[in-house]
Amino acid sequence: MKTTLLAIALSVASAAPALADIIEIEMLNKNEDGDRMIFSQELIRAEVGDIIRFVPTDKSHNAQSVKDALPEGQEPFRGRVNQAIEYEVTKTGLTAVVCLPHQAMGMVALVVVGDDLSNADDILNARVPGKGGDKLEALVEEAKSLITSDESSTDQSS
Repeated sequence: MKTTLLAIALSVASAAPALADIIEIEMLNKNEDGDRMIFSQELIRAEVGDIIRFVPTDKSHNAQSVKDALPEGQEPFRGRVNQAIEYEVTKTGLTAVVCLPHQAMGMVALVVVGDDLSNADDILNARVPGKGGDKLEALVEEAKSLITSDESSTDQSS
C-alpha cells in the first residue's frame, strides 16, 4: 500500500512541470516587417512555472534581465552572446529583458506574468539607454492596457 501511494505521489509530482509552457523567443537582426534588432515577441505573456527560451536566430545577440527591473524574488539571468538561454518564471510581475549589444537600438522585451503590475515603476525607472528605454515605456503601457481589457472582459462575463 505504501509503495502504491508513493508511486501515485511521484507520478503527480512529475506531471506538474508538464503543465508549464515553453515559450520560444527568437533574437533577430530583422523581422518580417523590416524592424531591426528585435526579439520575435516583445510583449511576452507567461505564467509562473513557464520557461522562456531566448534563441539567437541571428548572430551577435544575447538576452538578459535588467538590474532592478524584475519582480522581487525572481532570479536575474544573463545569457552569453550567440547562445540560447532559458529563464524559468517563478514570480508574478514584470521583467525587462534586453539584448545588451543592441538595447540602445530598441532590442528589448517585457515579460508579463499574471496580472501583477506592482513593479511597473521599477521597469520605467530602469537604466536602459536610447530607444530601448522608450520602447520599454511603451511596452509597460501596452501591458497595462492588456490587463485592464482582460479584467473588464472578465467582469462582463461574470
